[in-house]
Amino acid sequence: MLERILEHKRREVKAKKSARYLADLKARIRDAPEPIGFYQALAGPRRPTTIPIVESPRLIAEIKKASPSKGILCEDFDPLTVATTYHEHGATALSVLTDKEFFQGSLDHLRAIREKVPLPALNKEFMVDELQFYEARAHLADAVLLIVSALDRAQLIDFYHLARQEFGLDVLLEVHYEGELDLVLERLPEVRIIGINNRDLTTFVTTLDVTLRLAKRIPGNKVIVSESGIFTRDDVKRVVEAGVQAILVGESLMTAQDIGAKIKELIGREEEE
Repeated sequence: MLERILEHKRREVKAKKSARYLADLKARIRDAPEPIGFYQALAGPRRPTTIPIVESPRLIAEIKKASPSKGILCEDFDPLTVATTYHEHGATALSVLTDKEFFQGSLDHLRAIREKVPLPALNKEFMVDELQFYEARAHLADAVLLIVSALDRAQLIDFYHLARQEFGLDVLLEVHYEGELDLVLERLPEVRIIGINNRDLTTFVTTLDVTLRLAKRIPGNKVIVSESGIFTRDDVKRVVEAGVQAILVGESLMTAQDIGAKIKELIGREEEE
């Protein structure tokens, strides 16, 4: 499935490329406000909130209508309403799916959310081309996702430095296997945020054991994000005990009847007995 998505993404980007489109993106970027610090939100002091929450982990709450593995997650989908609810209930940052073909997302969703909701936003996209970084910044992204298994070594390094140095974006570098993590730590020692995807993007097999196995190999000066497969308070406890500082949660929030209650279940302070 990953290769199918990447092949479609390459065709999609190629079809959009034009001098006029790039000029329009550059003009939008010139008029855009500076990015909000995605890394700082995860690593710095927690923002004030009326919701009692535990000290750890920080919640990156994901906004997506559908996924290849689960189909439609939310029929009555209003991305801005979802993002506002996340903000009101203590989310630290947002992850916004912008792929249309497989996730029914949109760059317009990202921009609309960032214009109204004062939380840093990750552009959750399959990055395969430099043009996508212009799109991300033009639509007010504060961070981008780089999936190690989706890029060759040269692309990974080039894209990381492009995001950080050219666009001022934070980068969530996503790994699933030990070899991918070793590559990141060896070739990009300056990386600040490492995401551990508990889902194999080829088979869709998901297990928190991936986080438990990889987190202990990551130096203490990195922010570790556990992604996918987090549905209960016990799941949260398992990854936090492994050294995780943040969790990225999408499916269990998007399918919840009461999003606020689900957030409280995951990161709220437990009631005293």
